[in-house]
Amino acid sequence: MELKNIKANFLGDSITEGVGVSSPDKVFHALIKEKYGLAEARNYGKGGTRIARQSEIKDPDEPRDKDFIMRAEEMDEDADLIVVFGGTNDYGNGQAPLGEITDKHVFTFYGAIHTLCVNLIRKYPSAQIVFITPLHRWNEEGGLGTWKPEGVVQHFLSAYARAIKEVCQLYSIPVLDMFGAGGMPIHIPEYAKLYTTDALHPNDEGHKILARKLGKFLENL
Repeated sequence: MELKNIKANFLGDSITEGVGVSSPDKVFHALIKEKYGLAEARNYGKGGTRIARQSEIKDPDEPRDKDFIMRAEEMDEDADLIVVFGGTNDYGNGQAPLGEITDKHVFTFYGAIHTLCVNLIRKYPSAQIVFITPLHRWNEEGGLGTWKPEGVVQHFLSAYARAIKEVCQLYSIPVLDMFGAGGMPIHIPEYAKLYTTDALHPNDEGHKILARKLGKFLENL
């Protein structure tokens, strides 16, 4: 894929927003814009947000309560590239169940990915759409620090990464698998100390790795 002079929308959570970096120009999409000469790299990252619709929305006008599907509707329409990077908050503090691959409604993770894929394809029929799986993180096997309401099963983070890959395959949407093959095992304390601020948010060095992986991935599309 030719990246020079294209316009890109980056939809995500706090990692895309830039939590953990020393300045906005150190975020992975800013690094890609600089290296490849993108015309625009629009940051639609918002901390705490999730892909799936929550059963209880405290304030529909509060950006942190808007899921990815809602916020995708608000993105600029002239993009040549859409990059979706989320899922860790669905795992860590989302109310929505993981669901099944046959789900098509927005109140499960599987169903929300289906809906998001279809909506993006319809809104950007001539654009390249890609997803990125969640990175590894602390307590990724459902331990302390994750929360689900009563009756909602806590799955491992790996299940959320797998769901993204499974659903995107049905729509021929390429997925950068940063969980399974990204070379960022930040659930390992020694690695987390070097490349994150808190074993969740990559620091400047972590964003360099993410930018390098994503840049090569996009070049090969």
